[in-house]
Amino acid sequence: MKITDLLKKEGIALNVDAADQNAAIDKLIALHEAVGNLSNVSAFKEAILEREKKGSTAIGMGIAVPHGKSSAVSKAGVTAITIPAGIDYKSLDGNPSNLFFMIAAPDTAADTHLEVLSKLMTLLMDQNFAKKLVEAKTADEFLSIIDSKEAEKDKEEAAKKAAAAPAAAPKTAKKLVGVTACPTGIAHTFMAAEALELKAKELGIDIKVEKDGSGGAKDVLTAADIEAADAVIVACDKNIDMSRFNGKPVIVTSTKEAIHSPEGLIEKATSGNVAVYHHTGTVTKSADTGANESVGRKAYKHLMNGVSHMLPFVIGGGILIAIAFLLDDYSIDPSNFGSNTPVAAWFKTIGGAAFGFMLPILAGFIAQSIADRPGLAVGFVGGYLASTGATFAAPGGDVPSAFLGALVAGFVGGYIVVGLKKLFEFLPQSLEGIKPVLIYPLLGSLLIAIVMCLINPVVGALNVWISGVLTGMSSGSIIALGALLGAMMATDMGGPLNKAAYVFATAALANQNETGFMIMAAVMVGGMVPPIAIALATIIFKKKFTAAERKSGPVNFIMGLSFITEGAIPYAAADPLHVIPSLLVGSGVAGALSMAFGCTLRAPHGGIFVFPVVGNMVMYLVALLAGSVVGCLLLGILKKDAQEA
Repeated sequence: MKITDLLKKEGIALNVDAADQNAAIDKLIALHEAVGNLSNVSAFKEAILEREKKGSTAIGMGIAVPHGKSSAVSKAGVTAITIPAGIDYKSLDGNPSNLFFMIAAPDTAADTHLEVLSKLMTLLMDQNFAKKLVEAKTADEFLSIIDSKEAEKDKEEAAKKAAAAPAAAPKTAKKLVGVTACPTGIAHTFMAAEALELKAKELGIDIKVEKDGSGGAKDVLTAADIEAADAVIVACDKNIDMSRFNGKPVIVTSTKEAIHSPEGLIEKATSGNVAVYHHTGTVTKSADTGANESVGRKAYKHLMNGVSHMLPFVIGGGILIAIAFLLDDYSIDPSNFGSNTPVAAWFKTIGGAAFGFMLPILAGFIAQSIADRPGLAVGFVGGYLASTGATFAAPGGDVPSAFLGALVAGFVGGYIVVGLKKLFEFLPQSLEGIKPVLIYPLLGSLLIAIVMCLINPVVGALNVWISGVLTGMSSGSIIALGALLGAMMATDMGGPLNKAAYVFATAALANQNETGFMIMAAVMVGGMVPPIAIALATIIFKKKFTAAERKSGPVNFIMGLSFITEGAIPYAAADPLHVIPSLLVGSGVAGALSMAFGCTLRAPHGGIFVFPVVGNMVMYLVALLAGSVVGCLLLGILKKDAQEA
C-alpha cells in the first residue's frame, strides 16, 4: 500500500483561504467527508479536538498533522491542504503553519494504514520535500511529489536490507538506543524517531530507536541492545516500561524535543554526563527478546505476563467473597452460606464476577505475550472454554479444566496465532489489514475451541476416576483419606482435582453422618492451607519471592482463612515445580491431622467464619497451623531465590 492509496486527489485542496486553526480543521474534515472516509462528521471532529487538547499537532517547520482515531471513521484516509500565507496553529516552534495533513484512523486493531502513515511522517521531516508540496500548483503535482519521494525512500530502505551486515563501529564510537511514543502513536512517534535517526547518522553515531506506535512497537529494543548502549533517550509523551533501563544513563524528554532538538539530545547522551536511572517499581524483563534466550526462560516470561494480569482479579474477587462470608448469617441456610442475606449475596456476586474473569485473563495475556495483540482474543476464548468445560457435544460445557486448562489454552492459543502469521505471509500487501481483524481471530478462535473441546473431556474422565477411587477409600483408612483429600485441594487449587475432592466432600456431607462431617472438615482445612502457607513464606523467606509477590503475600492470609484456595494460584503458576509439591504436602498434613483429631464440619464453605460450627475447633486450628507451617518451611527449602534485575 502506498501513501497515495490513502490520500486521494479529491482530498487535496491547495492555496486555501483559512483564517485560523478552526477553519483549517473544518476544511480538512470536509475533504474527508467528500472522499467518503467518515460515517459521523461531528464525532470525528470531537476526536480531532480532543487530540489537540493533549498538545498541538503542529510540529513546527510549517507543518501540522491533526489526527484522530474514532469509530466515526469508516475507512482510513488522509486529506491535505496548503495555506501559503500560513496561520497560527499553536505550533511547537511558534511559527505559522502552511502545510496540513489530517489523518483519519478507524478505532480498531493495528492495520496496514498505520505503517503507511508512519512513512508519511518520516518523509515530512525532509524540509525540501515539504517546501515542494506547499509550492505545488495542482493536486496532481502534489501527489506526484509524494510518489517520487516515497519511491526514493523505498529504494533507500531496500538498499539497506540488501546490503551486507555493516562493518563494526570503531571502539571509540558511541552507541545509543531510544524509544519514541505519543498518545495516539500515529504522527509524533515516527517523526521523533526519524529526527533522532537522521541526526545520529549525520553525526556518525550508532542509534536504534523503538517506535511505540498504535500498530504495536516497531524495532523493539532487546536486552542486548540496551546492555550495549552508552545511553538511552526516552522521547515519550505517555508512560512506557522503564524498568528495562534500570542502571543505564537515561535522558527522559518529549517527542517535541526529539523533533526539534535531536542534535542537542544526542550530544548530551554522548557527553558521558547523563544521570543513571534507578527504577523504583518492580523491575521486569519484558524487553528481553534476545535470540539467545532459553526456551524455558521464554515460557516463564509468557507465563508471568498472564499471571501478573490475573493477580488483581484473584485478589479483588477473593476479598469481596470473604466480605460476603463475614456479613452473612450461617444459620439461615448452611448450604447457601455467603448468599443468605441480600448484602452478602451482593458482595459474593461481585466477587464471583471478578473470579470469573481470572482464567480468560490468564490465558489471554499468555497468548498475547507469545503472539502480540492478535493472540489476545484467541487466548481469552481458550481460557473461557477452560472455565466452562466446553466439549464437542456441549459447547456450554460441564467438565471444566480450570487453571491448568487455561495455561494450556494460553500457550496453545499464542502459538496458533504465530502459526497463522507464518501461514498467511503469502497474502499480498493490500490484504495485510484483514489479518488481525478477521483471519487471526476467526481461525484462531475456531482452532483453540477444537483444542479445548479435546482437553476438557479428558479432564472430566479423570474427575470420574478420582471420585471412584475416593468412594472406594471412604471405608478404609480415614487418616490416609484425609491426607489424600487435603493434598488434592492443593494440587491444582480450584482445578479438576481440587473440585473432585470438594464435590466428594459435599456429597459425603449430604449423608449427615459423622464420617461425612469429618471428610468435609479435612477438605476445607486442606483448601485453606495453600494461601496461608504462601503468606507466611513471603514474610519469613523474603528472598524466595519478588517484590511484587511479597507485597501481595499478606492478602493470602485473608484468602486462606476464607477458604479461597485460588489465592495461591499466581505463585503456583509462576513456579509450579517447587510451589505445588510444598503446598500439596502441607495440605496433606492438615487433612490427615483433621481426621486424626476427629474434627467435623457441617458447612460446605466459609473458612474461619464457620469455625463456630466445627467439631473439636481447637484441634482443627492446630491442624490448620501445622499444615500451613509445613507448607511454608518446604517453600523455604525447595524454592530458589527470586531473581530481580
